[in-house]
Amino acid sequence: MGSLTSLLAGLVTGEASAIAKQVRGAAIAYGVALVAALFGFCFLLAAAYLWAAERFGAIEASLGFGGGFLAVAGLTVISYRLIVKSRSRRRAEKRRTDLAALGIAAGIAALPGLLRSREGTGALLGPLAALFAYALYRENFPGDAEKNGDQEPSSDADRRG
Repeated sequence: MGSLTSLLAGLVTGEASAIAKQVRGAAIAYGVALVAALFGFCFLLAAAYLWAAERFGAIEASLGFGGGFLAVAGLTVISYRLIVKSRSRRRAEKRRTDLAALGIAAGIAALPGLLRSREGTGALLGPLAALFAYALYRENFPGDAEKNGDQEPSSDADRRG
């Protein structure tokens, strides 16, 4: 029982640290985007002032700087969102593999108890027999498997290329 609680505690603390890293990354990315947007706004205001004051001269430079900072802000937000999506996909995949490993471990732990009784042996042999029968069916009738949506190639030439 102690190993199960330590496993669950590890999962919970791992999730908490992942959330803390995500929040810290979001704060940094949005902070950089905010600073760049503020600089862009300031340069756009300076450009409007220069345009109103002189109508020619440093306007192009101010508009260029303002647009550049706004582009930096937009690129920062877009790149952060792409990074977050890839991280969440990786985190979901890791969670799936962890749950699969947990299920396999639980199944292996339950195996000796199932093998001790007749009902448990029957419960194990039924699905194994069905799996064996399906494998024989697929080997003897490969065209039927492709019609049913399975995409496994039916010959060695198809497998190679």
